Amino acid sequence: MPRKQLATELRRLREEAGATLEQVARELMISTSKLSRLENAQGRPQPRDVRDLIRYYGLENTTKAEQFMRWVRTAGTRAWWDDYADTIPGGLDTYLATEAEASVIRVYTLPILPVLLQTLDYTRAFLRRTEPWRSSSEIEQLLEVRSRRRQALQFRDDLPPLKLIAVTHESSIRQLVGGPEIMRDQLDYLVDRSAMPNIRLQVLPFARTPPFTSTCMYAYFEFDDYDRDIVGIETHAGFRYFEAHDQVRRYRRYYDDLLATALSPSESLALVHSVRDEFFVS
Repeated sequence: MPRKQLATELRRLREEAGATLEQVARELMISTSKLSRLENAQGRPQPRDVRDLIRYYGLENTTKAEQFMRWVRTAGTRAWWDDYADTIPGGLDTYLATEAEASVIRVYTLPILPVLLQTLDYTRAFLRRTEPWRSSSEIEQLLEVRSRRRQALQFRDDLPPLKLIAVTHESSIRQLVGGPEIMRDQLDYLVDRSAMPNIRLQVLPFARTPPFTSTCMYAYFEFDDYDRDIVGIETHAGFRYFEAHDQVRRYRRYYDDLLATALSPSESLALVHSVRDEFFVS
């Protein structure tokens, strides 16, 4: 993501300046192919090259310049999820990279609760049931990944805490995962997390006619410093991503329909409390 963001901005600046790749490369005394790789997010951007481009475009001592150098630092840093490359499912690394840079994530899930709002006991029980081929050590590694992801809701280096807007289907709060005690703790945790100022939870109830996109899980990523939003769709076959403006714009309308159809945040929490009380442990 940092490489893509930097590439998009550098290409936009050059086009706005009415300059060709050859002209800019000649002024900076670098090869045209090197500049082209920078503008196409290929390879790791070098601080000196980006510094020279900042000067060339007259951006020294600006917020934009600080933003560029943050992207360079991030692009040059090994991602924390690389330590779990042998364990995480295919395609999840791209999702994690997108999630790490997003300012807002709008998610819709069924029939399980949003990943960032799950307790570790709930996640462990779900993984043991749905991925029985994994060893205990692999499951614990996946739980470590979940824990690292949840931290973004409270703290992130160089970025404010992630804002989460979640709509989940009523089936997800009623679907028994791990047993009544785990479910009660999970729903208590859901209520507790919902009190955070950067988290908004709404439930799509059985009693409402489902909107168009309520049959699959997806996430709508928004960025403070990237000129386009991204949609990630999750299925049993893996992840797909949309960046084309017309497709992304449609999914934003779809998500707005979900918010309008779902119970309000207060009504949603009332339903969660009601369902929680059904999971009494004998």
